[in-house]
Amino acid sequence: MPKIYLGLGTNQGERAQNLRRALAALAPEVAVTRISSVYETEPWGVTDQPKFLNMVAEGNTALSPLRLLDALKRIERALGRMETTRYGPRVIDLDILLYDALTLQTEQLEIPHARMAERAFVLIPLNELAPEVALAGEQRAVRELVAALPTPTGVYKFHEQITLTDALSNN
Repeated sequence: MPKIYLGLGTNQGERAQNLRRALAALAPEVAVTRISSVYETEPWGVTDQPKFLNMVAEGNTALSPLRLLDALKRIERALGRMETTRYGPRVIDLDILLYDALTLQTEQLEIPHARMAERAFVLIPLNELAPEVALAGEQRAVRELVAALPTPTGVYKFHEQITLTDALSNN
């Protein structure tokens, strides 16, 4: 089964609980094998909104990229996500960051995720799980992209961490 990396983000309601619920809801479509630490991050794009909690999950799936995208959108809706302003506040955001070594660009989906190499809130948690992975179109591995980020990054470990066991038992 393909190895995938998913970005999870939330800035509405009980943020840590939103992440736990999203991780639990990924099964059976995604078998989550590892998760990063949780980071509190400044909003990106629309800056006049609450801070986000972000993390990355590694897993495996039998779904094709487009079917996986459909499954993630269903989970977002089930957890209360409403369509709002692009980059605006949200209960949960689930993004496909990487899908094996696949490069894909369609109207609905871009893999690796667009502008991922510029976003500290994605790179820093991804670095915990896949520091040696080189993104398509990049000559440098994730760890090198993180090392090149400006300081401060606006990405800080959150005081409340989530374990994989805790998240997957959150039914």
